[in-house]
Amino acid sequence: MANGKLIIFSAPSGSGKTTIVRHLLKTFPNQIEFSISATSRPKRGEEENAKDYYYLSIEDFKKKIDNKEFLEWEEVYAGNYYGTLRKEVERIWAKGKAVIFDIDVEGGLNLKNQFKGDALSIFVMPPSIKILEERLSSRSTDSPESIARRVAKAEKELKTAELFDCFILNEILEDALKKAEMVVSLFINKKAAQ
Repeated sequence: MANGKLIIFSAPSGSGKTTIVRHLLKTFPNQIEFSISATSRPKRGEEENAKDYYYLSIEDFKKKIDNKEFLEWEEVYAGNYYGTLRKEVERIWAKGKAVIFDIDVEGGLNLKNQFKGDALSIFVMPPSIKILEERLSSRSTDSPESIARRVAKAEKELKTAELFDCFILNEILEDALKKAEMVVSLFINKKAAQ
């Protein structure tokens, strides 16, 4: 697989990584493209196949695991698989663009370990667990049980922040967006290591 660049945004659910990634896609439309993940979870709300995720049945997902079609994958919650399809990354690299990910913490670290210097890993830090919980509740897309599960997972994930190349505190969104633009611009304009 030809190595292009990967930009990995990871964070606990509700930290604002998706908002930051969407902003960067508008800021650098000719240099980066979003990697659409595959998942076995059902669609939520207005989500669309091949735009938000590639929705697969659990059986299809497992078949692709067996066929080594994923760069990384995991069962995030029981029966809910998420992964990065190899062909999705190759599709974006073929256009000469860097691939940007909005991915959970474990998946982000897995990609960083595989691609080393060709990958920039950024951890988006929520101001606090309490604010994270408020953000998740205000979305109105998850049950109280799901929110409690996400908050418990977030507490563990926050301990991995130092394993990333850098972190962005998302307390004031405008500041977080500026820092993200700066870090990503430096990375995509840096010449590949010889």
